[in-house]
Amino acid sequence: MSPLSIDAYTSTSAAGIGNAALGNALLEQSTGLRQNDFAPAAGLDTWIGRVTALDSVSMPANWRDYDCRNQRLACLALEQDHFSARVAAARRQHGDTRIGCLIGSSTSGMLETELGYRSRAGQDNDLPNTVSFSHRHSLFAVSDFVSRYLGLRGPAWTISTACTSSAKVFGAASRLIDSGLCDAVVVGGVDTLCLTTLHGFHSLELLSDAPCRPFAANRKGISIGEAAGFALLSRSGAGEYALLGYGESSDGFHISTPAPEGAGAQVSMRMALDQAGVDSRQIDYINLHGTATQSNDRAEHAAVLALFGTGAPCSSTKGWTGHTLGAAGITEAVISLLCLKNNLLPGTLNTEQFDPEFTAELIARNHTAPLRRVLSNSFGFGGSNCSLIFGKHSA
Repeated sequence: MSPLSIDAYTSTSAAGIGNAALGNALLEQSTGLRQNDFAPAAGLDTWIGRVTALDSVSMPANWRDYDCRNQRLACLALEQDHFSARVAAARRQHGDTRIGCLIGSSTSGMLETELGYRSRAGQDNDLPNTVSFSHRHSLFAVSDFVSRYLGLRGPAWTISTACTSSAKVFGAASRLIDSGLCDAVVVGGVDTLCLTTLHGFHSLELLSDAPCRPFAANRKGISIGEAAGFALLSRSGAGEYALLGYGESSDGFHISTPAPEGAGAQVSMRMALDQAGVDSRQIDYINLHGTATQSNDRAEHAAVLALFGTGAPCSSTKGWTGHTLGAAGITEAVISLLCLKNNLLPGTLNTEQFDPEFTAELIARNHTAPLRRVLSNSFGFGGSNCSLIFGKHSA
């Protein structure tokens, strides 16, 4: 594929608001995880990645219909790193109907509805007026808000494929631009803490009672986080970095457990390599999905080992942000871009000793080295897999 220019990008998570804060957290190896203090789910013994700034963020008056935790986080992130201003410039160049908006999310604003039902306390009274399905809860609500907030009237939809949601938006954007339907596309992901995900993963016995430790011998499960991130893609060539290739596949193996040998993961990584026109030896760093669950880490390691052997440095960065679910793809895409910018190979935060079964080149501590191409993996429930390759245009 022809490189897809990344003309602007930003990320907000527990690790930091905006790229500079996230970059500093990566360099300083400072985690954004904390013991669970999310009031609606108080009592769960786990660690989370909560964006504390949301406690003081309020929606602009003309956007109150969309007011919920999810859209507040989206609004906060859109104003970081001059992102909304960069989109405004693109809108003036291309026209508002020629810019698409594709957002990944697993739960959108579901929290408002959860709290609404909880407030009824078994009574027969109506749900409170904070429950607005179309503006807050529905999966399209977040894409509707982002596109309207940015003044865009091009194609817009939400991709909801669990943890690959905001990775798959890159492939969809590439197809929109190649088809001639768009000149540029805003892609991103927004997912916030809610009861369904926290209690759901708890019921699956996948929540860790300590900060997540990806690929560790004593890994115990995930730390759920929340995040919002966005990128502006075009064929302009103006961005310093580009999407060089993407790959998508589906295991069809199990509703929540990946194929043990990572068959679908291998397909998505191989497809991304083919699209980028490179082989495995030309990938300088792999940002692993690395959730810190037993089965996911084992399957991903098997897939990476099959394609890359022991020659590709790799790590999971979820120790900084937690697993941000539908926003994981965009969060780790931005981390990959920051790694390229800083020639940084981040370690696997919180992990002291890797599982002795794993023989891939897992990185324990930060170090620097020249980077030209980075592969970022996202693998989700239902066997949904997506791999993205980012690089400098010179790559």
